[in-house]
Amino acid sequence: MRAVSLLGLAFGWQAAIVGACGGHGQELRKWSQDELDELERKWGIEWAFTGIGSFAHLKYVKCLTNPTELFDIAIIGAPFDTAVSYRPGARFGPRAIRHASSRQTSFRGFNPRANINPYQNWATILDCGDIPVIPIDNAVALQQMTAAFEELGARPPVSQDPSHAKPKLITLGGDHSLALPALRALRPHYENLRVLHFDAHLDTWHPAKYPSAWESTQAHFNHGSMFWLAGHEGLLSNTSAKPNVHAGLRTRLSGDDFGDYDDDTAQNWVRISADDMDDLGTAGIVQSIMSTLGTEDPVYLSLDIDVLDPAFAPGTGTPEPGGWTTRELIRVLRGIEGLNLVGADVVEVSPAYQGAGEETALAGAQVVYEIISSMVKKGRDSMSKKVVDAQSAGGKDEL
Repeated sequence: MRAVSLLGLAFGWQAAIVGACGGHGQELRKWSQDELDELERKWGIEWAFTGIGSFAHLKYVKCLTNPTELFDIAIIGAPFDTAVSYRPGARFGPRAIRHASSRQTSFRGFNPRANINPYQNWATILDCGDIPVIPIDNAVALQQMTAAFEELGARPPVSQDPSHAKPKLITLGGDHSLALPALRALRPHYENLRVLHFDAHLDTWHPAKYPSAWESTQAHFNHGSMFWLAGHEGLLSNTSAKPNVHAGLRTRLSGDDFGDYDDDTAQNWVRISADDMDDLGTAGIVQSIMSTLGTEDPVYLSLDIDVLDPAFAPGTGTPEPGGWTTRELIRVLRGIEGLNLVGADVVEVSPAYQGAGEETALAGAQVVYEIISSMVKKGRDSMSKKVVDAQSAGGKDEL
């Protein structure tokens, strides 16, 4: 009887709460904007160690299920790693890079080299979450990533940056094969799309260069052949006067000759080796990239974290000794801020192989910050130029 009485008391108390809250037609309080602003002032700030783990504490939206959500720049994860040829694990890269970005916040985001806080400027920047990529069927995974990039990349931007008519996606990988669906999504919007590729490896290998007696069309899609596939699909500039660029190369080649380099040259690529850093320095590398790509043509920046030496980025799928330092890479990225970047990826962060200090993911997060800074600065300069041109022509300032 005592148990029954307690149970009845519990149900009675629950009913009383429901009745008090909503059983008598009470209206929800309407909050004024001033009150909401005060709540945001008191409770809206997040410390580096708080929050749900979006990139740099940005607003988090599942953009693929919110088709009306608009942005100028979006962070999107592609947790896919079943197209690797050596160590898997990069499916955990997006989560690791986001976690490593925790110390980036809007209130302490000013980038002195760019003279801009990318998180407090003209651009609406969101973390759009991850593409739910299937891990057991690469053919379907390729379709999923392509469809996701196409849908997100086709939305109108929030702001009117004259340097581009579409928003820009920065993808957190995942293995490097995701560059192929990203380029497929960009091709309808940009003519003569060019690629700046930071990597230890060429990634222009013919799929047949991977030894197997068992033929498989699906196996052609892998993290070392995606630029070969992109070239053969007509996704990249094939004009000899407008080549694409590799930077940081130090790969071994197939067979006993330079055939891989010959194939790469035939696919319209210029190569900058890791050793060139010793001879040219960061300024020389920057000059070589900028003189090749210029500031007008649309460029997709694809960065494999293994461009760094394993001492600085051990958490990756195919590490190669003899790479650049993190400082050298960041200096090069800062020097190429004039590029017309229309999209980017940071790939092959495989946190299971990194140390407890998160050095690989930290490098990846810093790379994303530098890319965002350059995109926002380029857009700001383009909009300023538009205003000046309009004023010079006696037109009306539309901004």
